[in-house]
Amino acid sequence: MDLEELIYNCKKGERRAQAELYRRYSGILFGMCLKYSKNRTEAEDNLHDSFMTIFSKIDQYSFQGSFEGWIKRITVNTVLQKYRKEQYLDVVSENMGDNPDSDFDIEQTDINLSSLLGYIQELPNKYRLTFNLYVLDGYSHKEISEMLGTSTGTSKSNLARAKMILREKIEKKKINIA
Repeated sequence: MDLEELIYNCKKGERRAQAELYRRYSGILFGMCLKYSKNRTEAEDNLHDSFMTIFSKIDQYSFQGSFEGWIKRITVNTVLQKYRKEQYLDVVSENMGDNPDSDFDIEQTDINLSSLLGYIQELPNKYRLTFNLYVLDGYSHKEISEMLGTSTGTSKSNLARAKMILREKIEKKKINIA
């Protein structure tokens, strides 16, 4: 079944089409959920919630633009909405003095991807979300502040803190290995 037919069948509420859509996209969306979650269990919950939202809003998809982009956006918004509701996104001081765009470069770290993902998942929610949105997904601070309901200064501050925490964890690991 091609994608257009699959979407039309999902719009009609056909369970087989929904199962096929889940099969096709759950891996990609789970990776996104894992990136924004503290652990696998939370990521699985976020994936489930995202698909519930996708299926409830699939009638709104008008075949304009990428379907994959559309479901990814729903997934990110679903996860962020959950954190906003649970008030994980506390406002922090905007006057940290740290430069959020300092020389920390994720690609320049001498650490394996699995360890880095683990460190990112250990970040407090407000820092993890900001870090992922900015560094991994390429959103601007203005876009992040709109998505998270914070100021751009808070977004910059949260990114600086996330980078600082990650830098410390990576340095600590290097010391323990040596």
